Amino acid sequence: MAKKKVNVVTMGCSKNLVDSEVLLSQLERGKWEVVHDADGTGFDAVVINTCGFIHDAKQESINTILDYADAKSRGEIGKLFVMGCLSERYQKELETEIPEVDRYFGKFDLKAIAGELKVAYDPEYIYERKITTPSHFAYLKISEGCNRSCGFCAIPLMTGRHRSRPIDDLVKETRYLAKRGVKELLIIAQDLSYYGIDLCGKNQLAELVTAVSEVPGIEWIRLHYLYPSRFPYSILPVMRENPKVCRYLDMPLQHIADPVLKRMLRQVTREETENLIRRVKEEVPGVALRTTMLVGYPGETAEDFEALRQFISETRFDRLGVFPYSHEEGTYAFRKYADDVPEEVKQTRADEIMALQQQISLELNQDKIGLKFRVIIDRKEGDFYVGRTQFDSPEVDGEVLVTSPQPLTPGQFCQVKITGAEEYDLFGIVTE
Repeated sequence: MAKKKVNVVTMGCSKNLVDSEVLLSQLERGKWEVVHDADGTGFDAVVINTCGFIHDAKQESINTILDYADAKSRGEIGKLFVMGCLSERYQKELETEIPEVDRYFGKFDLKAIAGELKVAYDPEYIYERKITTPSHFAYLKISEGCNRSCGFCAIPLMTGRHRSRPIDDLVKETRYLAKRGVKELLIIAQDLSYYGIDLCGKNQLAELVTAVSEVPGIEWIRLHYLYPSRFPYSILPVMRENPKVCRYLDMPLQHIADPVLKRMLRQVTREETENLIRRVKEEVPGVALRTTMLVGYPGETAEDFEALRQFISETRFDRLGVFPYSHEEGTYAFRKYADDVPEEVKQTRADEIMALQQQISLELNQDKIGLKFRVIIDRKEGDFYVGRTQFDSPEVDGEVLVTSPQPLTPGQFCQVKITGAEEYDLFGIVTE
């Protein structure tokens, strides 16, 4: 008898991806044939793991639900289920507006979803995720939720308060990943700066990173999303001294003008932010800083924006993303302020920041010409092998287009001499 086939479709961030990987593993143990983000129809069941962060992400999730609802009405798929942040936040509305979905679940209802598909959810195997990334890198989600109260952010409404996972559990999961061939570990959470505080009253990120670095097979460890307030300075010596920890720090700052930071409830000032950046660069020489900025927050003036633009120009971040503000129901900003920056002004400001960052990125990349870097190979495209340095995270940062006289394989490390540079990508040749 042929196995039933389920397609799990993931929208949004890498934290959602980890949830999908756990679900895929449970369903596969329950004798389903599982696929991830597969095209086409003919599935006995489809599970859509949605994103509910900002307007564009919500709309993309809704459009995906509607597409599969149409396919279900035509008899092209069997059951249709929706989970994740969007249905956590808007379940009643979705049930009314798109009743074709067989059932909606929240973000943390993996056991219930498995039960709906006649699978007994086994918590003993939650570490044994079905890896959907290339086998040489994987995400390690170390906590759920967020204790911050940033004015623009709806995530705590969907994920609840911060809940850290114990170090022993995370080391166990890392060992499993390493045995599956994972060499690069991307440590993720909504806020790494809070890790461990709920468990023992102090940040334990340094202890965690040290523990997982001792797992054989793990060669690179990368940190995503440390907030500037309550920053865990104990992680800096680990980044400097542990050769497995990439000199790469993803720290979303959102803004720099004090009036905007205050209205955003960021609990940090411009002076404190600048002192933090200075200390990070002093303690971890050569560190690559990645950040995210938000423009068009209620009350942002032309002077506030100019302060942000000047700050970016002077600081010269290695990596930077920018989002126009989205007025999200239930947030502090939605309750407190009018959405008073016109959409066209938001977009113009975002475009200006990205144009500035594009020029900075080009100049920083040009400085790398002639230097040698350790590169991990991700794949081959056309005449090039595509890889990354320790200063580049997969899917969000630049890449190195590598020429090699010998065949290379995904997950292989090699020394590459940089021979050319564009705004985001580098070109190089294998030297050994």
